[in-house]
Amino acid sequence: MLFADVPPSSQPALETIVPTHNPDQVAFLEPLDPINSREKITHVQIQVRGGQTQQWKIAQGETSSPQGVLEVMADRQTYNPQTQVITAEGNVTVRFAQGVLVADQLKINTETRMAVGTGNVSFQRGEQVLNGDRFEYNFLQDEGVIKNGSGEVYQPTLSRDISFGLRGRSEDNLPPTPVEDEPIQDVAQETQYQFSVGGGRGVENFSSPETGGGLNRLRFAADEIVIDGGNWTATNVRITNDPFSPPELELRADTAQFRQLGPLRDEIVTSDQRLVFDDGLSVPIPRNRIVLDRRERSPGLVDFGFDSDDRGGLYLEREFTLFETPTWNFQVTPQYFVQQALLDDSITDAGVFGIEGELTGQFSPRTRLTAQGELTGFEEDVLEDNLRGSLRLQQAVGRGSGQHNLSLEASFRDRLFNGSLGFQTVQSSIGAVIASPNFTLGESGINLRYQGGVQRVNAETDVEELLEPNRENDRVTLTRYQAATGLSWETSLWEGETLPATAEQGLRYTPSPVRPNLRLETGVTGVTSLYSNGDDQNSLSLSLGLNGQFGHFSRETLDYTSFNISYTQAIGDGESPFEFDRLVDRKRLSFGVLQQVYGPFLAGVQTSINLDDGDVISSNFILEYSRRSYNLRLRYNPTQEIGSVSIRINGFNWNGSSNAFDRVRSVEDGVIQE
Repeated sequence: MLFADVPPSSQPALETIVPTHNPDQVAFLEPLDPINSREKITHVQIQVRGGQTQQWKIAQGETSSPQGVLEVMADRQTYNPQTQVITAEGNVTVRFAQGVLVADQLKINTETRMAVGTGNVSFQRGEQVLNGDRFEYNFLQDEGVIKNGSGEVYQPTLSRDISFGLRGRSEDNLPPTPVEDEPIQDVAQETQYQFSVGGGRGVENFSSPETGGGLNRLRFAADEIVIDGGNWTATNVRITNDPFSPPELELRADTAQFRQLGPLRDEIVTSDQRLVFDDGLSVPIPRNRIVLDRRERSPGLVDFGFDSDDRGGLYLEREFTLFETPTWNFQVTPQYFVQQALLDDSITDAGVFGIEGELTGQFSPRTRLTAQGELTGFEEDVLEDNLRGSLRLQQAVGRGSGQHNLSLEASFRDRLFNGSLGFQTVQSSIGAVIASPNFTLGESGINLRYQGGVQRVNAETDVEELLEPNRENDRVTLTRYQAATGLSWETSLWEGETLPATAEQGLRYTPSPVRPNLRLETGVTGVTSLYSNGDDQNSLSLSLGLNGQFGHFSRETLDYTSFNISYTQAIGDGESPFEFDRLVDRKRLSFGVLQQVYGPFLAGVQTSINLDDGDVISSNFILEYSRRSYNLRLRYNPTQEIGSVSIRINGFNWNGSSNAFDRVRSVEDGVIQE
């Protein structure tokens, strides 16, 4: 304990506090300025409600800081001249420029510059809240201890709220009223953090959320929080994103420490850290050090993927950043093909090692460069079989809502999924594409998008007239000119009511209350492609779809069904000489359903069928475990040989107290999808 109560002292002896760290990973992404920074508290002014105001001077050492007054309001106050202790009792409110402190009792020793707040202590600045049973603080050295600490951290206003300092007193960050113990209300999902692992031959065609995101508001608790200026340490730490208690998901650690490594980098070190589910299942976390620098980082020590084509099945990878500035980033990802090494090759064979690399940078706010490459093995014929790469320069054209995107791109061995024709490889391509933003036509609700491009393409063809008699392969080089336009419109046919956003009703299994609904969607897409050999491919596709959801996902069985169904008919003439953009699925039926089975468990399927021959174009099978604060989803696509696991941690706001690995794009109606 820093000090017991507030003893009299002619020669105050303070226990030295070792500089420590912040207990919360997400909370303090910027260094925390001292509570008493720049301006030193030199006077205490106490006003008794309905009575007089008195002021005392606090002893200070040599300082050039401006003088400041600590304003205290209470029901009653006493002063002991022998111990030099001021005691304020009854609904004590202390107003700093930094915020508002509320306590049942506050004692201040004017000689030792120590203060103790006891009984339901709460400190609030802006959206940040810190509670405790006891708060001990030294005004001069800016050191303190909080017992049984708990509170809330709100990330969007954190930078503003923790910019402490009394100079230029501003009331912007002060709460309008003293902190009150109010029930949780107005709960709403605001953000999420998504972590996905998986892979396959065409993983970019697999609709899976990417890794990333953030959590805006968190609750935390600790047995003790020690403050030393801008450094913090905490013991028996509990952090949760769940607004309700008991929380469904917690991060627990015996200790957590925070320190600043540099202007943009902070460090959190924990001990015995683990994830706890429903106050029962505990999963250890092997990583005890986290560096925070506000930039995207690999979420784990190693990632898993699955690619039965290029990598022989299951593989491991780890991302490393070799070069990084505010505008440029270079990352490499070594890979090891575990399944291929164990079943087909030796564990040290050159073919079981791979690597990916990505360079991204900005020449200006409107000009961006992306270079990507991968090697899926180091055998002899690397260039022909294992190397893939692309280089893309993107330039914003125009301003405001009419801003278009111009892309200059060169690629080598790009792999595309073209429906019933499966995966196709474009050996090389160089060209330019300009794409429009999404335009809404007046108040009609109709959305318009268009794009146009020209590429010099080398790819396989099955047109015999284009192939040489004596050849090493079936590839041909042609120039392709393409223009595409799409119109879409949707409307709500029916909407039901949501349940209240409480833990027992609307938020039992989901991060936000489910609103039953039924929607109608329509679309028209026109595409014209011209080739330098004189061929052309023209199509007009019309689609009609219905999607909706029923139930509220609050009861234990069969209380949620989500579905979608759509029909697409393509008409046109001509045929592409290439297979990668040839239109073959002219009549398509797509449908999917996700059904609650029992409690938080759901199962579903999403499939697309060519109605001309009955072949399945693509299918996804889904298993999901859904909770209010987190979500686990498993997906498998047997057609594209893709599998993925995604974990989502939901972020909430309230009032009151996966990456794609293989970089494969798909083709729809002959248009490469970006």
